[in-house]
Amino acid sequence: MTNTTIMSRRSFGLIAAGGAASLALGAPSIIRAQTAVTFAVPNPSALTWLPYWVAVGEGYFAEEGLDLRLEAIDGSSAVLQAMTAGQAQIGAPGPGPTLGARARGVDVKFLYNLYPKSVFGLLVKADSSYQTPADLKGTVIGVGTADGAEVSFTKAIMTDLGLAEGTDYTFLPVGDGGTAAVAFLRDEVASYAGAVSDAAILAARGLTLREITPEAYLGFFGNGIAMLESQMAATPDLAPKFGRALVRGTRFAADPANKEKALAHCAAGNPQEGEQDYAASLYDGVVNRMTPTDAFMGQGFGYQPPEHWQAIHDSAVASGALEAPLPDLAAVYTNEFVAGWNA
Repeated sequence: MTNTTIMSRRSFGLIAAGGAASLALGAPSIIRAQTAVTFAVPNPSALTWLPYWVAVGEGYFAEEGLDLRLEAIDGSSAVLQAMTAGQAQIGAPGPGPTLGARARGVDVKFLYNLYPKSVFGLLVKADSSYQTPADLKGTVIGVGTADGAEVSFTKAIMTDLGLAEGTDYTFLPVGDGGTAAVAFLRDEVASYAGAVSDAAILAARGLTLREITPEAYLGFFGNGIAMLESQMAATPDLAPKFGRALVRGTRFAADPANKEKALAHCAAGNPQEGEQDYAASLYDGVVNRMTPTDAFMGQGFGYQPPEHWQAIHDSAVASGALEAPLPDLAAVYTNEFVAGWNA
């Protein structure tokens, strides 16, 4: 991990269930029973992956016989590359990059909707004149990385308004945390497409932001759990076991009586983040975004509404993120494990 006080949510960091660990990168390998499992995520914030660290701390993965190691790398595209290279057996990409990978022939399948309410929001300074995304015409929109899931999320909003990237607005990768705050303060960006973690971190930096995300786009769910179909075939018990432990971790974290213990589990995963004054606020935001809306609560944690996938897909096509519609959108995701995870 880095030694900075506040870790960038996309900077490289390596975290293991039992402490820092190294990951041997080399020839692709399919894991076998009783071997370690590498879980790749696009940023090192332990609170962003709250159910994972709770499941580690409460021993849920151990009860499932899984030896989990988490590796934080640089964005969803890097997560998908690590999975394809055999460097990670399970990952947490965003739906937009997952669609793009599937279009390129990658046999990735989305299994678990970790953030049923969009993890991303379109943020502006509280005292700015911008009230809706349409007001951002002619401006620069800050993003963490050029190929992060927040880019496809924002493109969908702007495309539906008839606004085209490069003509009506531009993206500027400005990182996150302190570097994003500097971009705002220097007026390099008029807005920022950020995750729930970014809003909490920027608030701690003294920058009060206001969200202008249209309500309709809150159904554009965020990152989730994915595996390659080839990996699923090689290790058919991994997805059921991983998801079952994750649901238990989510339920534990959602109970207000467990907040302090859950925060301690996350601090064990990322000590620098745990020391920050925004941690408790970020925790509340993460729990809220991970809680399904009333319409889908009965389906259980991890459920992926087909209509939300269709909306994300159609927006990706309209914005040019996908060159053409996928021939079989249903092949990109599955809800087959949801009932077992929530039993």
